[in-house]
This record gives sequence, C-alpha cells and structure tokens, in this order.
Amino acid sequence: MAKNKFHDGPGPSQRQLRVGELIRRTLSDVLARGDVHDPDLNRMSITVGEVRTSPDLRIATAYVLPLGGKGQEDVIALLARNKAELRRMVSKKLSLKFSPDLRFQLDETFDRLDDTRRMFDQDTVRRDIDS
Repeated sequence: MAKNKFHDGPGPSQRQLRVGELIRRTLSDVLARGDVHDPDLNRMSITVGEVRTSPDLRIATAYVLPLGGKGQEDVIALLARNKAELRRMVSKKLSLKFSPDLRFQLDETFDRLDDTRRMFDQDTVRRDIDS
C-alpha cells in the first residue's frame, strides 16, 4: 500500500484534526469577508470543505469548491496566486508555532456522493441490497 504523506498509521492525529479544523474555519472566514486584496478572488463564493495537515503541521491542504461548482480551475489558480497573503492572514489569527504552507485542491466529496447515489439507484445494486 502506498504511503500517504498526510497520514502516519491508521489516520490523522487528534492534533492534526484540531489544527486542520481551526485553519478551515479561519480560511472560510477570511474568504467570506473578502479580506484578500484580490477583487477576482473576492467576487467568488468559495466553500472550504476540509483542511488536512501533515503530521508536523507545516503543510495544510485545503479542499475547496466554488459555490455552484462553476469556475473550479479559476478558484484553484486564484487561491494559489494569493497563497502568501492567505497564509499570513491565517497565521495572524491562529497562534501556531509555524505558519503552515497552504495548498489548495478541489473538493470532490460532492461528486463522490453523487456517484454513490447513482450506484445505489442501479437495479442490480438494489437487488443485491434487498436480498
């Protein structure tokens, strides 16, 4: 099995989960208020679904999605372009020993949920579940 750089053992530690959630809330607040000095980014409504941190808390990957799902590639590019400012803002609001390097990826959770629903709606799958 391939090692995931974000997990040691069976899953993230309580500390990783707690810090990830603090970063997620802070990043969500910053984006919702439009605190970034980029009008293109401030025009977009962005959902931060989850933030996963590396075991040493130096890397934080934010899973994001634009409201309505349109302009996904633009969102990633805009967030990457404003990464340094977002990092400073998150660091200022949280008292962490190190300011984590922010990385952004599309949140595909909703797509997977839709795929799962479609799968359960298939006649063959329903028949297997009911038996």
